[in-house]
Amino acid sequence: MKSKKINWNYLLIAPALLISVSVILLPGIMTIVYSFTDYNGISQNFNFIGLQNFKELFHDRIFFLAIRNNLIWTIMFITIPVCIGMLAAMLLLSRSKTRSIYQVAFLIPYVLAPAVNAMLWLNVIFSPVVGVVSFLKNFGIDLGSPLASMKSAIFACAGVDIWHYWSYLTVIYLAALRQTPTDQVEAARIDGCNGWQLFRYIYLPNIKSTVNLMFVMIVIGSFLAFDYVKLLTGGGPAHSTEVLGTYAYSFAFSEMKVGKAAAVGLFMSFFGLIASLIYTRMSRKENMD
Repeated sequence: MKSKKINWNYLLIAPALLISVSVILLPGIMTIVYSFTDYNGISQNFNFIGLQNFKELFHDRIFFLAIRNNLIWTIMFITIPVCIGMLAAMLLLSRSKTRSIYQVAFLIPYVLAPAVNAMLWLNVIFSPVVGVVSFLKNFGIDLGSPLASMKSAIFACAGVDIWHYWSYLTVIYLAALRQTPTDQVEAARIDGCNGWQLFRYIYLPNIKSTVNLMFVMIVIGSFLAFDYVKLLTGGGPAHSTEVLGTYAYSFAFSEMKVGKAAAVGLFMSFFGLIASLIYTRMSRKENMD
């Protein structure tokens, strides 16, 4: 009898598969199950209550306020840091000798812990006593306290996160731009293309897949926003900076309503799923072209 050969491929992927099942699949299933219960996170006993958690969310004004703030966050992030990152990447493309130094300097805010960045902005920028906001008053520019205003707080929080994030996009876009075939660039320059035409007709089509991927990652990340809002305002003032992440956190750890927090988490996943489907469709269209 011939002995069966061991399929080493299955053995090699087994550790990664086990980790994925343990860390992603099982918690995901548990989140879905908990969203239909009154689980409080402590007791081992819980009751299935059907769609009650979702009904309560749809009757909660703060829930829709959190979704609105996440949408504002998303719109800001797919425009401002993308434009800054792309512009910086294009400028660094022609600086072959000093490019690495600039990248390291730009990445400093990104590699710092969110708690450090938040403290820097709270004490150096937003402080009404010793910060830049206070200094501008000497020149007749009174910005008040951006984090204390219900109208400006969400934009102030997003501004800190944008400051932390744009350098990461710069590095990603620069790596993609450097893969553009040099013969196409040289031919366009010989034809008399200016900087904008070179970017629009040569560079942008070549990095389209990277731009699409980062678009999806930004959208998903925007609906997972939590740390800077929690550190800077905690969702205030008067829930004006409440996002789905802080909203779920307050249910899970302040009100001990893990079931309702799980329901909020499903909505966060739903928006990420929409972004993923959009990316899949764009990728298929790109492959067909």
